[in-house]
Amino acid sequence: MQAVSAVFKTRSDAEHAVSAAHSAGVGKDKITLLTPGSVEQINEEVQSVPVDDAEQPGIGKAFGALGGAGVGITGGALLVALVPGLGPVSALGLLGAAVLGAAGAAVGARVGDKLEQSTAQGLPEDEIFVYEDALRKGRSVVIALAEDDASASRLRELFTVEGAESVDAAREQWWIGLRSAEEEKYSESGGSFADDEKFYRLGFEAALHSRWRCMEFDQVSAAMDAALEDVQKRYPGANVEEPFTRGYQRGREHYQHLCDEEKKAA
Repeated sequence: MQAVSAVFKTRSDAEHAVSAAHSAGVGKDKITLLTPGSVEQINEEVQSVPVDDAEQPGIGKAFGALGGAGVGITGGALLVALVPGLGPVSALGLLGAAVLGAAGAAVGARVGDKLEQSTAQGLPEDEIFVYEDALRKGRSVVIALAEDDASASRLRELFTVEGAESVDAAREQWWIGLRSAEEEKYSESGGSFADDEKFYRLGFEAALHSRWRCMEFDQVSAAMDAALEDVQKRYPGANVEEPFTRGYQRGREHYQHLCDEEKKAA
């Protein structure tokens, strides 16, 4: 499995893309739509989700009470959860639950039990911070799982036709939004940002990998060393270690700042 992701300026465009993917043969368990919103907006959305035979009317309200860390799937269709550093996000289906779970949302035991039976292999955990940035800007994200390269290529073409922005483009926009502040910070501490930006940014992005970013530094130091070693192998002879390490530390500070700001706004 490989993930094919796209960012859409409006939710309606994203919904249309999901419908087109279904028509092209993509199963409901292989695609998800992530959408940001206020607690009130998502509570209203949850109320509109049909319940299944095992659920009673009003279960949506119970799931939609976003005062805690997160909620669950209603009718097997919609997940609502609070993502650290982002806030409330809704997602379709178990694939959406897997994405939000990887982003640090508490999806609950009921959803966790269902996830054990899902096929969410191939999720790009190293790109989740890009999705979050797009959601933070009010955009919607569609993620689909493709069986092979040919299927992935067809999905990319379909999303492009539907007006999608590539994740690579969204990643560049994310960095453009941070670059000036990071250049200033780097220069204050010494060093040439123009020379070191590539490796500084690689370290910054490595720190935002969803698997490591919520842990204490002593818990992730081995992961940082492994990521640094990988970059050093890709760029033999380059001055990698100092800018990469500084970028990694700044990436951790950046994520913590986002989480702190989200808590203040709650």
